[in-house]
Parts: sequence; structure tokens; C-alpha cells
Amino acid sequence: MGLSITHIILLLIVVLVVFGAGRLPQVMGDLGKGVRNFKAGLNDEHKPTDKSDNKPLPPPSA
Repeated sequence: MGLSITHIILLLIVVLVVFGAGRLPQVMGDLGKGVRNFKAGLNDEHKPTDKSDNKPLPPPSA
């Protein structure tokens, strides 16, 4: 059970009515930038951090 061509056409008509034909490219561009930033954030999370920032803690004083 997926999206049929009728559902996709209906969805496109609703999007055109809500945003208008003139503003639609701007909305899609902003959506693309958001997805790109989200993917970049996911990739940055898995990269190892720089070891120079991780200095050992001094021994506790007694």
C-alpha cells in the first residue's frame, strides 16, 4: 500500500493551492537546504573529534 499517482497529483494540487506557484520554488529550495543540513549534522556526529582538545585531568589532590 503506497502512494498511487492519484494521491501524488492530489498532494501537488494542495501544495500549489497553499503556497502558490510563485513561491513554490523558494519553499522547495528551503526544504532542500534543510534536508542537506540535517544530513550534514548526522555525518558530523559520527566523525572522530580532535584529540588535542582532550587533555587528561590532573590527579585528585588528597
